[in-house]
Amino acid sequence: MNNITRLEVDDFWADSTVIEAGDLVFVGYCMGNEGKSVEEQMDGAFETLKNRLALAGLGLENVVKMDCLFKNINDLNLLPAAIKKHFNGKFPTRKAFTSDFIRDGILFQIDAIAYKGGND
Repeated sequence: MNNITRLEVDDFWADSTVIEAGDLVFVGYCMGNEGKSVEEQMDGAFETLKNRLALAGLGLENVVKMDCLFKNINDLNLLPAAIKKHFNGKFPTRKAFTSDFIRDGILFQIDAIAYKGGND
């Protein structure tokens, strides 16, 4: 690994939401549409992920791993449709788990790893 580049830094929370390390890009804390339905929050999280990946010149097709956090694990049943809507058949590996989010209006969040070395 030659370089580690922090592409997006949040000084308030003292973290980097996008880090490029060699051929991998780590993206954290993707959420959107806070306070809306879980479906709208999934769309917002995928849009945030897409925008953060663009900072590294990547798209959703480069995502190889996602951690999906839910307030209510029963909402996991809605995830396949959202992934199909946004990933055009290039699905990443994923896992899902619950979280007690910092604010009541958050129902869904994504962390992801993308590969910068090329597409299939």
